[in-house]
Amino acid sequence: MREFSEDYLRRTREGMWADSRAALEPLALESRERVLDVGCGTGELSRVLREEAPDDATVVGCDADRELLEIAADGDDPVPAVAGDALRLPFPDDSFDLVVCQALLINLPDPAAAVAEFARVSTDLVAAVEPNNATVEIDSSVDREGRLERRARSAYLDGVATDVALGADARAAFEDAGLEVRETRRYDHVRTVEPPYSEMALVAARRKATGAGLADDRETMLSGELTEAEYDDLRGAWREMGRDVIEQMEAREYRREEAVPFFVTVGRVP
Repeated sequence: MREFSEDYLRRTREGMWADSRAALEPLALESRERVLDVGCGTGELSRVLREEAPDDATVVGCDADRELLEIAADGDDPVPAVAGDALRLPFPDDSFDLVVCQALLINLPDPAAAVAEFARVSTDLVAAVEPNNATVEIDSSVDREGRLERRARSAYLDGVATDVALGADARAAFEDAGLEVRETRRYDHVRTVEPPYSEMALVAARRKATGAGLADDRETMLSGELTEAEYDDLRGAWREMGRDVIEQMEAREYRREEAVPFFVTVGRVP
């Protein structure tokens, strides 16, 4: 599976559930005693689950990346976490009454195998919070930003070996794993950039202007049908767009809204 940095997880997960947690209602967190967050990364979802669960509930994180786990377990709000593979969880059968993952199945070649492993260690529910990365919507004050992002995203998705547009189709993995799907709810994670600009927004703008973001994804994008000449053309246009972003930021005129659709699929262990 792909590996992610602390910076990437912070950029994509920060404030994920800040506006509404209604999509998490089918998890019945208020009645949970033992919860496992698989692929917890730096612990953002684990902390949300702990806030919604009873005070005496146990929420544990699990991830294959030990460096991310160190960050999850550090700071003012540490998350108890253990190292482990999503396909070989280091827990006995029936260890939890809820097992959850967020944006994990989209990175696995066999999502159903992971869901089956989640079901092994759960006595009741399994839930997956997965995005449809093919239908992200961008509204930007830089006119060509949305068009270029759609072009770059299409090339990237074409080169990724896993189904990063899984979204609502996660229910198929649940059914293949033998779970009874109870419900799927949609939640749109909206990220807004506007004055005053955060340090994260300034870094993102600089990465656009230098083409660093596309450079990181070059190998993946060229694994699909995109040619090197098309990639070079896209990166050149991307850098010009980034300079427009910075120019608008300097005038405090830049605004951007990105909406990523997530789907919360909940299944019961038979």
